[in-house]
Amino acid sequence: MCSTLLSLVEAWWAWLLLVHCVANMPLTKNLRVAIIDSNPALKSRNYLTKSSIPDSRVSTVTPATISFFKEIGAWEHVQQQRHAFFGKMQVWDYTGLGYTRYNARDVGKEYLGLVSLTFPSKSRQARMKPTSSERLSAGHSTEELYCSNLVKLDLSDGRSLYSKLVIGADGSKSNVRHIAGIKTTGWNYLQSAIICTVEHVMENDCAWQRFLPSGPIALLPIGDNFSNIVWTMSPEESLRHKSMSPEEFVMSVNRALDFGYGPHPRSNALDHFVEKFFSGTGNTAASTKESFEVPPKATGVVSERMAFPLSLMHSHDYVSKRLALVGDAAHTVHPLAGQGVNLGFGDAAALAKVIAEGVSVGSDVGDLTLLQRYEKDRKAANVAMTAVLDGFQKIYSVDFGPLNVARAAAFHGAQYISPLKRNIISYAMGDTKWPIFS
Repeated sequence: MCSTLLSLVEAWWAWLLLVHCVANMPLTKNLRVAIIDSNPALKSRNYLTKSSIPDSRVSTVTPATISFFKEIGAWEHVQQQRHAFFGKMQVWDYTGLGYTRYNARDVGKEYLGLVSLTFPSKSRQARMKPTSSERLSAGHSTEELYCSNLVKLDLSDGRSLYSKLVIGADGSKSNVRHIAGIKTTGWNYLQSAIICTVEHVMENDCAWQRFLPSGPIALLPIGDNFSNIVWTMSPEESLRHKSMSPEEFVMSVNRALDFGYGPHPRSNALDHFVEKFFSGTGNTAASTKESFEVPPKATGVVSERMAFPLSLMHSHDYVSKRLALVGDAAHTVHPLAGQGVNLGFGDAAALAKVIAEGVSVGSDVGDLTLLQRYEKDRKAANVAMTAVLDGFQKIYSVDFGPLNVARAAAFHGAQYISPLKRNIISYAMGDTKWPIFS
């Protein structure tokens, strides 16, 4: 088949957004797109409904991503699935030396983010073969000559596709990236994350994160009386927690989010001095006066407990001729801030924009010079966020007196210095591109 203009390979959330974006942009809506993915759930319109028991796999979506969803007409589909907004967040350290609270009102917003369920996909292995006009001799048809300048994808069912541009959205172990010979840099964190869904007596409307000696534990609201757990720990501990009885696991979760490992943070005279000093500007963030709160207790586990290893990976190149990588195929980060999926959505938006710009001037959408504009835009932002998250992971992986004090000072600064608090919120929400007072 020699008719495809764009081919997208797997990782459903990245390519689904990209397809929707391309289909709704006036300049690109007539492009022909082939999706290569064998996930049967994607053929159904009824999976992950609001009434279903929440799955353990969720994504935290920023307001910037939500705005993009609305811009391309995808928001109405997200609303049909289970999701929950949260307008507050509390982060604290197990030492009890400091905490910080964030509130959407600090930056004049209604919410800080949204937690939405995801669905795993399974790749249909495709082999990419760049075709070459050197193999063609006189007497070949016009169609064969046209196809000689495209990328050939041999599918596992025996069919072949020819494409002007192949977009690899097939996850951190990207087959597309491997076939293209694109190298990566990265390392394993020697940590695993346990994820699951827990139930409460009442609804949770705040995102909670506590840094423990083995890594952070997060409690994320996902609607009704349910929350999602993302708990970073050693691989050995993750296996132990997976094999616990439900009752033992709930006790361990509540201990980690409440009285275990160390005391609750308390305000002191220095905090009040810092708050008073920075409130002199008359523009104090609302959450600076909010006291530490204990998260709602879990009463049961309602989903499968899953564990997966954590790592950092960044591709040396996002593009080559007739190929672009997006999402986890290009970069993976530590989940401690829930930013990985938003980086992927940013990739999809930027690539769709570049494709539209190319179409507007009659360029070949697989041209390397055109695709490098996408790489230049996204690589800088992704590297900055990767560095921030990796730095947090390293700083909070060491239990050392002087470093504990330094971490406490950072918490105090984020809690009581309003300009710093607002900058942190804006960066995490995707409203600013750089982490420091941009």
